[in-house]
Amino acid sequence: MHPKLNALLEEINTVILGKPHELRLALCCLLARGHLLLEDLPGMGKTTLSQTLAAVLGLSHNRVQFTSDILPSDITGAMVFEQQSATFSFHRGPIFCQVLLADELNRATPKAQSALLQAMEENQVSVDSDAHALPEPFFVIATQNPVFQNGTYPLPESQLDRFLMRLSLGYPDAQAERHLLRGDAGRVALESVTQVCDAEAFTRIQNDVANVHLSESLLDYVQRLVAGSREPELCELGLSPRGAMYLVRAAQAWALLHGRDHVLPEDVQAVFTSVVSHRMIGQGQSGEAAARKLMAETNVIQ
Repeated sequence: MHPKLNALLEEINTVILGKPHELRLALCCLLARGHLLLEDLPGMGKTTLSQTLAAVLGLSHNRVQFTSDILPSDITGAMVFEQQSATFSFHRGPIFCQVLLADELNRATPKAQSALLQAMEENQVSVDSDAHALPEPFFVIATQNPVFQNGTYPLPESQLDRFLMRLSLGYPDAQAERHLLRGDAGRVALESVTQVCDAEAFTRIQNDVANVHLSESLLDYVQRLVAGSREPELCELGLSPRGAMYLVRAAQAWALLHGRDHVLPEDVQAVFTSVVSHRMIGQGQSGEAAARKLMAETNVIQ
C-alpha cells in the first residue's frame, strides 16, 4: 500500500466503519481525478463520507442540498448589479470549492442537474458568456436516493457518464452499528479527524497515476471487456470510449493505491463494476448484473 494513501485510509476508517473496500474505491476515484456518485438509502453515511474525504485531504468543502425548486444560479453563482459602481459583478456560487457535496442530486429538476455538467467535465462554469475557472483539485461527490422514492428525477445517461464511479455503502455490520449507537463513530468521530494531506501533496500523487504502466496484454484484456459490453445479447447500451478510458484510469489509480507501478488484471477487476455498471443497460438485467456477468465470462488471457 502507498504509505501516504494508507495513512489517509486509516484516518477515514476511524469515521466510516466496516467499509474498507468501499473507502478504497472512493479514494481511488478521487486519485483518478474522477467524480463520485453515492447511491443509497438516506442515513447510510454518504454525507459523512464526503465530509471526511475533504477533511483528511485538507480541501475546501461546500454542500448544496438539491431540491425541486433549486435554480442553476444557486449552484454556479450569478451576475449581480452593484449600485455603488453601477456595474454588474459575478458573485460566485457554492460550486467554487475543491470538494462539492451535491446532496440528493436526483431531487432537483433536470435543468438544475445540468448546471453541473460543464463544471464536472471542464473544471469551469460559464455565466453570461464568461468562463470562470474552478479551484484545483475539484471533485463533485454527489448523493442520490433510489428512484423508487417519492420526488426523485432519474439522472440522464449524459450526467451519469460524468461520474467515474458509482458506489453504495449499504447497511453497516453489527459491530460498526454498535459503535454508531454508542456515539463513537460517524459524525461524532468526524469532529476529531486529522488532516493527513494537503491539496499540493495530493495533486502530486494524482500526477503519478498517469505514470503507472499499462502493458499491451493488459490493454487487450480491457478491450475484450469493452467489446463484450457492446454485444447486443448482453447489453442494450455498452461502454463508450470515454467509459473505457475511465476504466483504465481507475485501474491505474487502484494499482498506485496498492503501491504498484504497473496495472494487473486484478486492478481492472477491482474497479470494473463501480466504473461501468451505471454506464451499461443490460438486456433484462441491471447494469451491475450485466457487468458482473461480463467480467466472469471474459478471459484474462486469450
